[in-house]
Amino acid sequence: LSAGSMRLWKRVRAFWRKNGLLTLSMLSVATGCLLGFLLRALELTELEKQYFSFPGELLMRMLKMLILPLITSSLMSGLATMDSKACGKMGVITITYYLWTTFMAVTIGIILVVSIHPGAAAQKEDYSVGKVVLSSADALLDLIRNMFPSNLVEASFQQYRTVIVPVVKSPGFPAIPGKTLSFIYFAPDDENPEIHRPVFLELTPSPEMTYRTLPGTSNEMNVLGIVIFSATIGTCQQGAGLRAAP
Repeated sequence: LSAGSMRLWKRVRAFWRKNGLLTLSMLSVATGCLLGFLLRALELTELEKQYFSFPGELLMRMLKMLILPLITSSLMSGLATMDSKACGKMGVITITYYLWTTFMAVTIGIILVVSIHPGAAAQKEDYSVGKVVLSSADALLDLIRNMFPSNLVEASFQQYRTVIVPVVKSPGFPAIPGKTLSFIYFAPDDENPEIHRPVFLELTPSPEMTYRTLPGTSNEMNVLGIVIFSATIGTCQQGAGLRAAP
């Protein structure tokens, strides 16, 4: 090879070593979008889609596997070795960043909801099958409960979630000779048992329906509780000093 070719090869190799991951990521995104548009016209079945997404599922499972040890070790070691003043400053910056990003997300969400109404069809479908929407108070209480998990092992794969169960009180009817009473049935959905499909029969007057909240779980990692626990242990180690050293 000539001197010019060698210099070009060295430049290409240096560029690839420096930006190889970014280049492969961009190519993967472009390839995924292209395959998505092309395979959409084939109308694949659910089983074929599941087989096609199997490599991506493996990647997501490996990434989720790294979340728990990465969060706990990073927070504990970082807060234990950080100065108290720097730790307080970092906390103020983190809270400010969180509040600002939350404000921006809420603003963008309100603008999009008012302008284009995203997810309107899916929302109508949820309400048509009798899905009960969790109130803001229950969601806030669930968030606070997840900050203090009762079991750290369980928090690695489950989090607390309030479940709302409908309770129907049938009204009292006088006994009518020769006539039978009608009832209202709530049949659980086949795919999601928490969704109850109402089957309304002729019934006068209408029954009284109430909703009861029950404790439940969701098969998701309780990242918030793990972060709070790791930050607390790291702060305690930082305050203990040499006494917390192994």
